[in-house]
Amino acid sequence: MSDSIKHECGLALIRLLKPLQYYTDKYGTSLYGLNKMQLLLQKQRNRGQDGAGIATIKLDMPPGSRYISRKRSNSSKYLVDLFDQVYSHFNELGEDKMSDADWLKKNKPYIGEIYLGHLRYGTHGVNTIETCHPFLRLNNWITRNLVLAGNFNLTNVNELFEELIEIGQHPKEKSDTVTVLEKIGHFLDHEVQKLFSWFKAEGYSNADITKLIGENLDLQRMLQRASRKFDGGYVMAGMVGHGDAFVLKDPHGIRPAFYYKDDEIVVVASEKPPIQTCFGIQYKDIKELKRGHGLIIKKNGDVKELPIRDEKEKKSCSFERIYFSRGTDLDIYTERKKLGNQLAAQVLDSVNHDIENTIFSFIPNTAEVAFYGLIEGINDAVNLRKRDKIKANPNMSSEELDALLRIKPRVEKIAVKDAKMRTFIADDASRNDLVSHVYDVTYGLVNNEVDTLVMVDDSIVRGTTLKNSILKILDRLHPKKIIIVSSAPQIRYPDCYGIDMSKMNEFVAFRALVNLLKANNKDHLLGETYERCERQLKFDNIEPKNEVQALYDLFTLEELNQEIANIVKPVEISADVEIIYQTIEGLHAACPNHTGDWYFTGNYPTPGGIKVVNKAFINYFKKVDERAYF
Repeated sequence: MSDSIKHECGLALIRLLKPLQYYTDKYGTSLYGLNKMQLLLQKQRNRGQDGAGIATIKLDMPPGSRYISRKRSNSSKYLVDLFDQVYSHFNELGEDKMSDADWLKKNKPYIGEIYLGHLRYGTHGVNTIETCHPFLRLNNWITRNLVLAGNFNLTNVNELFEELIEIGQHPKEKSDTVTVLEKIGHFLDHEVQKLFSWFKAEGYSNADITKLIGENLDLQRMLQRASRKFDGGYVMAGMVGHGDAFVLKDPHGIRPAFYYKDDEIVVVASEKPPIQTCFGIQYKDIKELKRGHGLIIKKNGDVKELPIRDEKEKKSCSFERIYFSRGTDLDIYTERKKLGNQLAAQVLDSVNHDIENTIFSFIPNTAEVAFYGLIEGINDAVNLRKRDKIKANPNMSSEELDALLRIKPRVEKIAVKDAKMRTFIADDASRNDLVSHVYDVTYGLVNNEVDTLVMVDDSIVRGTTLKNSILKILDRLHPKKIIIVSSAPQIRYPDCYGIDMSKMNEFVAFRALVNLLKANNKDHLLGETYERCERQLKFDNIEPKNEVQALYDLFTLEELNQEIANIVKPVEISADVEIIYQTIEGLHAACPNHTGDWYFTGNYPTPGGIKVVNKAFINYFKKVDERAYF
């Protein structure tokens, strides 16, 4: 994605089901769980660049012994820093100590049976150590301790926050993470207190009751009560002090979560390939956590996938498939290739099927797989034309046949990203000039004023990088025309389930819409839409409706594409510029099982999403520069 946006976090949970010495004897290290957690996070580092954290729980520790450990880092080298600190506890130990898992468990932190890891991609706010997961809710009652980490954004934090105040709590801050922690913690307290009262009436001692609470704690009911009003996309993982653990997924399955279980281990991660890589597991043996379900892992090792919320229509995030997740997942790789392949006919039409004078490439590197798909489609079309010409002229000479067979797409590496450049210059003009050199280009490949450059991108959000950098760089090669091909559709609406996209005016597609409204003397519709949005937010009895969709319906995809090209084309470049976007139909054909497309279509799966888009439009109209939800 040429425009940098922040997006979804990464999650990992490991539960060792055997005694710790088992892993030492079988795998030759007492740090088996810790090593696997490090690798799981490393293989998901694409999901978080703001910080990382891990927490561990030791089972059956005696009173007075530390059984929960946590470490977090928000340094520039967060994973290296995090695990340097963790492993520092073992650097000076001899082989006798390092091979004694029981001694390590009793005497060293981060050696336990349950591990929870997190990679943070903050969608808003400051990047401090306090914002890094996992979060702790501590209590002297072991069954009331809660460790929580997640990949989530909720649209109704204000409502949930007010509920906490109504029940008498005094949260330390208003954020979705703290609100969720306290919400789940509140109902954890309820379940523990109910069991305590039950067993106390039966005559059990307090010490015996603590053990009985751990055995009988109903995490399914706790999560059902806690999440009843959650609106948003979420995967949340938690550990309870005595040894129970859980992973919870939203009813629409917006956020991804996968798990694997055998007699040694339970592992959960945000993507499949990290589990495969870390544990040598076949793709088919990894399960996706069902939407609206919780994976409940009891202290005794019992594992069940249980319903928590009623399942709703599956709306798993299509941006996961286009961009966020690593392409090492077979399904995702295949889908990205198909996204590019489907654009071949439109691209060929745009270059008038002039293959000899067209160069195909991609920018940035994340668009590479879609580019492969596009080239396959171009090759297929070229081969069909060759076949037709041969059939039409079966008596062509060998020279003519050789010339025909030599025709193929010109595939070149045009742009190469240079090392990240930091600019400390105060004035914008100088800074923009330096930023425009973030890519090096391969000179001499383009026939000046003759060739067309076709560059594949996986998504165009704001268009600022195209305008301020990429198009200027490509124009140095003096092509006749530059065609930017987005394998994703136009991003027209804000996201409120994870991606840092909640301000309407930041979307180049929305700016193009406004320009077209003004050019066609229809800009009065902006005010009318604002009034409808205000009514939507003011009256709760109105059926939720995305009031912005009607504005986009006034123009065709091609009209918006052309206006976007006008917006992003720098005035100083000489090449013509065309923008081609993926269609919604093409997206669904490539990713049929992942239909979460609200940022493209405005079809939000939850009421909170509809409120967000209307609020975002109000903010745009009133020139309020803030997020559209909290």
